[in-house]
Amino acid sequence: MHTIPAGSDPIMEAIGGAVAEGHAGDIESARRKLLDLWSTIGVTGDALHRCVLAHHLADLFPSDPARALTWNVRALDAADAATEERVREHGAGLRRAGFYPSLHLNLADDHRRLASFEAATEHIDAARRYAPNLGQNAYGDLLRTAIEEVAEAIGRRDTGERRRPGRPAVR
Repeated sequence: MHTIPAGSDPIMEAIGGAVAEGHAGDIESARRKLLDLWSTIGVTGDALHRCVLAHHLADLFPSDPARALTWNVRALDAADAATEERVREHGAGLRRAGFYPSLHLNLADDHRRLASFEAATEHIDAARRYAPNLGQNAYGDLLRTAIEEVAEAIGRRDTGERRRPGRPAVR
């Protein structure tokens, strides 16, 4: 999951706007807006909205892997609840299976940073299993490379922070 297509979905547009703010460096404002949207959507709201919002909100906690983990777990749970039909409704070329490499990669990285290497290994293995669902494009290549980088860091028992593609830089 790397882009939020514009369209007639005001929630997705609001998520996209907040994500853009975060990428521009205004992380606090982006967090606040996404947390407000989360309150609006609710824990039983549209699963696609919850998945995308939680996935991007996790990226706004680069120095706090425990908080990122919480949001990444919510993103995975919401992806499991989303239907293929709902995902395709949002974008004809989207497939739910394409979300899982990134979701599991992020969970593996969070667990690694928290020194929970067994859980990190489980998620990096899942990311690898889902990697064939990635496109043969720059984004797919980026994720495949990141999966291998995180796998290597898990193997080294490295808990250091790494710059994730698409994650805003803290300023």
